[in-house]
Amino acid sequence: MNRDRLYFLLLNIGHFMDHLFTLIFASVAALALHKEWGVGYAELLAYATPGFFAFGLFSLPAGWLADRWSRDGMMTVFFFGIGLAAIATSFAATPLQIGAGLFVIGMFAAIYHPVGLAIVTMKWRNTGMRIAVNGVWGNLGVAFAALITGYLIDHGGWRMAFVLPGIVSILFGFAYAALRWEGIRADGVPKTPAAPAAPMAPDYKALLIRVSVIVFLTTAVSSIIFQSTTFALPKIFDERLGDLATQLTAWFDQLALAARGDVATVVGMMAFVVFTVASMAQLVVGALLDRIGPRRVFMTVAVIQIVFFAAMPGLTDGVALAVALGFMLGAFGQIPINDYMIGKMASGPARARIYGVRYVVSFTVLAAALPLIALVHSNWGFDVLFVILAIAAAIIFCAVWILPKQLPTPEQAAPAAAE
Repeated sequence: MNRDRLYFLLLNIGHFMDHLFTLIFASVAALALHKEWGVGYAELLAYATPGFFAFGLFSLPAGWLADRWSRDGMMTVFFFGIGLAAIATSFAATPLQIGAGLFVIGMFAAIYHPVGLAIVTMKWRNTGMRIAVNGVWGNLGVAFAALITGYLIDHGGWRMAFVLPGIVSILFGFAYAALRWEGIRADGVPKTPAAPAAPMAPDYKALLIRVSVIVFLTTAVSSIIFQSTTFALPKIFDERLGDLATQLTAWFDQLALAARGDVATVVGMMAFVVFTVASMAQLVVGALLDRIGPRRVFMTVAVIQIVFFAAMPGLTDGVALAVALGFMLGAFGQIPINDYMIGKMASGPARARIYGVRYVVSFTVLAAALPLIALVHSNWGFDVLFVILAIAAAIIFCAVWILPKQLPTPEQAAPAAAE
């Protein structure tokens, strides 16, 4: 494997690790801690909320540091920092302690999206497909969080779900630093300040503002959908797929594939299958983005979500599993679209900072979605949540309807400004 491919692989692994770490607690809370500590599921979610606020809040300074110092240097900090934070979190003995650990994990997790995506969108062509492939790796992190955590709850305890990925992340940190060391040193050399940007033509500026408002609105609303589905799915499956999980556990026991009573493992496995299959939607979306642009693709993905969220209330077992796969296809399929639009519109020198702003919006909403999940679950159950998510998808559809067919790009502004 040449250095360029290894570079892209390590960036993809970073996305995998980022989402894995941020969702380990979702399965831990749903399948273990509420029993071990005697704390309700809704109450436990409150301790995860600050971590997701950190996930959003620290995206902006991470992007600023990457643009001012070194993007590869910040990625190295990401691998080491999140690994050490996860290992420290495994020692938590109270909900408050685990909440503090999740906050520090969120601080380091905030580095990846503004920095890693800025590297991906600037270094390689075929931006839509590159973002899609990178997004699949991130969603595999979501999937493996459920699978690994469910397995370790049954076979090693929830603490190992933080320790083992932490060790692996540190090892990848050494690999990334070794590969990019010369680039990190070069980035540290003081740079000549860039010339002031030329003023933009009024028409171009108005179009840029219009598209930016749509991007950030859909970012916020789609973040509610993404967080609600990825964080709550293990609990949804625990409640609605209980009979199916019990049957599969008995079947695996007969085949000597699992120990008797490994229901948590089976629930995690079903979540893993849904997350993994649904993540492949991003490859289709990435190819379509490069061919036909974001507007029609985004509208199609929104319709898929509306249909399957509206169908989910009241369903259980096999039918619920199939419908959950449907709405996760939509939830994962939408992920690369906003990143693609920002990559096309943002100027290179400021790209990490602009991605930072995007992810401040995104992950602040992610954090706010946790109290929503807790409130809805404790008072009305998940059926009401599915109705809310169908309405959110409808809002996205209406916003995307007014997107222009062609996105404004930095190259288009210069000729207009020079006239």
